[in-house]
Amino acid sequence: MSVKIRLQRHGKKGKPFFHIVVADSRARRDGRFIEKLGTYNPITNPATIDLNVDAAVKWLNNGAQPTDTAKAILSYKGALYKKHLQGGVAKGAFDEAEAEKRFSAWVESKEQKVQGKVEGLTKAQADSKKAALDAEAKVNEARIAAAAQVEADAKAAEEAANAPAEEVVEATEGEAPAAETEENTEA
Repeated sequence: MSVKIRLQRHGKKGKPFFHIVVADSRARRDGRFIEKLGTYNPITNPATIDLNVDAAVKWLNNGAQPTDTAKAILSYKGALYKKHLQGGVAKGAFDEAEAEKRFSAWVESKEQKVQGKVEGLTKAQADSKKAALDAEAKVNEARIAAAAQVEADAKAAEEAANAPAEEVVEATEGEAPAAETEENTEA
């Protein structure tokens, strides 16, 4: 019986969610399985992977063959590295304590990288939000300035409309005596 470590698709259309399982290679993709090793959610950024590393290493040592995607996930979570370290212990290159020490150091560095990515994404999101707020503030200032300009223009037009009427009245009053003086000079 050929055993595979593969993904079982769950979730609704357009929102996949996978279970990482050990199954007989002849079983359907979403059918019977021997053991569930974890879950994989590719929708989140970075992808959320919950994996029982020890169980995965046990199945790898027993001869289970991972699919390409499952192999990438096992590598990402360190199951393949742990299997590699156990091979070194079996050959006598180093002892079990050294293997655990190396594996825990690798896991810490991997978690720091993932945390750095999460912080970078959070910072980028905050920066884009701040930039959007700044752009919105500039647009609002421009609208307020335009409204103030329109209001000032309206006041100026109103004053101009009122001012010429007064000037016309003054001008007509001032012209009448001049006309009388011209008539008086002709006579």
